[in-house]
Amino acid sequence: MLSWNELLGESELEARLLHKGRDSRAAADQHCAECQRVPLTGEELYRFEDGTICALCRQRRRDSPTSIEPVHHVEHGISVRRLAPPRAA
Repeated sequence: MLSWNELLGESELEARLLHKGRDSRAAADQHCAECQRVPLTGEELYRFEDGTICALCRQRRRDSPTSIEPVHHVEHGISVRRLAPPRAA
């Protein structure tokens, strides 16, 4: 069986992996509507009717957000989880 390196060549494989990572990260990026900053994993985003803002910009607003959501890691929901061991009969 041929490896990816043999099929594509090292430079083409590297370029494809970089593009794949960039595209998946861009799709998952959440940014502040005011400062355009991408918040860190675990930070809270505040959703308002006119956009989503970060915790730093939240201090400038007096109205209440419609929701508060944590920023998840890019791989949130797709990671491998350990299953419980099977029970003995």
